[in-house]
Amino acid sequence: MWLARVCTRHPRGVASYAQQWRRAHIVLGIETSCDDTACAVVTSDRKTLSEFISRQDHVHGVVRGITPFVAAELHRENIDKTVEGAMSQAGISFKDLTAIAVTRGPGLGLCLEVGIIKAKEIAREHNLPVIAVNHMEGHALIARYCDSSLTFPFMTVLISGGHTMILVCLNVGEYMQLGTTLDDSIGEAFDKVARELQLDWDGGGGKAVEKIAKEGIKGKFPLKEPMTTIKDCNFSFSGLKSQVKRGIDEILAKQGSLTHQNIADISFSFQEVAAKHLTTRLDRAIQWCNANLECAPDIKHIVMSGGVASNSAIREKVQALAQKYSLSLVCAPPKLCTDNGVMIAWAGIENMDVNKSVFFCRASPRPLI
Repeated sequence: MWLARVCTRHPRGVASYAQQWRRAHIVLGIETSCDDTACAVVTSDRKTLSEFISRQDHVHGVVRGITPFVAAELHRENIDKTVEGAMSQAGISFKDLTAIAVTRGPGLGLCLEVGIIKAKEIAREHNLPVIAVNHMEGHALIARYCDSSLTFPFMTVLISGGHTMILVCLNVGEYMQLGTTLDDSIGEAFDKVARELQLDWDGGGGKAVEKIAKEGIKGKFPLKEPMTTIKDCNFSFSGLKSQVKRGIDEILAKQGSLTHQNIADISFSFQEVAAKHLTTRLDRAIQWCNANLECAPDIKHIVMSGGVASNSAIREKVQALAQKYSLSLVCAPPKLCTDNGVMIAWAGIENMDVNKSVFFCRASPRPLI
């Protein structure tokens, strides 16, 4: 299944800016798709002039989850100071920018709208083009910002709180989807398990599970890998999450409460099986690519992207799989795996380099697939 092009040609804009875009670019990236207000100024020669993030963890951690209207209100409170902070750190003015790149979707509609409104406001005031960036493309392309030798095509496993996908990246705006989740994303499953275990939400549920899983003992809380009889590249984490819930209920029925070791063992087992499920489907995707070179020409790199890509246990499993097939694993630093303004600015630059421009009027909260 082919992903729709993130940016489509506009009858005006491309011609007028084409000559300027062939020179070095300086782009302000604005990201407000979920719970962090993030802005960054990035250049086309891979320099981050500034990065400014206003976090909301301290608010959402109280309820162990993100409430969209609360997140949107916090974005409205933070967006001006975040943009101003990024520009001040960069030491430039708006007239020095080539364009504004902003997340169009997917994400929380109320939150996306805050960034879009701000981007259009700046663009009107300073006569700048606006580049609409698909959030998932931002995650997929950030590896090319980190590694200048990474060329198309390559395979991306995009694992985050909202998405779990395997893509073949053929070019900017051209992606072949090999697998996706049929229910929960892997990040959503991590968050729900953290909530069931009542873990400290500081930094998110995924980080909380990963931290305590280091104290877990293998085999103490057995779980079954999902979809072992279904031979495709899709994922399902809902059943795994339900297994954890049933196991917790059984322990509570026997002993009344969970011990610290119970929590560590459950976290370890869940993370282990989630990673196994991920690598099983990724293994099948690699085999498919090797057998269908006319569709997926000679893949040499696997890119891990999205917030869950910062999980060290999952990275180790994917690294071992990459070595099995003599592939190179490319991962962004952990701070660029989570939502950030750098990836949006860079995706804007990548789209500008192929002369694409979008001027739009509303957010697109659903995946553009």
